Amino acid sequence: QVQLVESGGGLVQAGGSLRLSCAASGRAFSGIAMGWFRQAPGKEREFVGVSWSGGSTYYTDSVKGRFTISRDNAKNTVHLQMNSLKPEDTAVYYCAADRRSGPVTVVTVWGSWGQGTQVTVSS
Repeated sequence: QVQLVESGGGLVQAGGSLRLSCAASGRAFSGIAMGWFRQAPGKEREFVGVSWSGGSTYYTDSVKGRFTISRDNAKNTVHLQMNSLKPEDTAVYYCAADRRSGPVTVVTVWGSWGQGTQVTVSS
């Protein structure tokens, strides 16, 4: 399994930006997909986006055009750049790895998770 550690969360005003990072260890990073999810209070964990091993990305509609996933294979790190943040983006953000077969948007498809980092967007 991959060990994952997120960082970079915090408090930001609406319209602001944050950059989250997820450092991976335990196996080869360059050949695996990396996902980002979030969980708001009282809600289920939801898919945010994915970075495929080749570098292509896919996002949920609510963050398209505002969030960008990038990866640094040399540093075994994936980043989530979040711009134009909204109060509804407030959540604990998690990175995920060890994807099994199935849609990347499904939580149970992913086998490894970080501890999460809190993002709070004030209005």
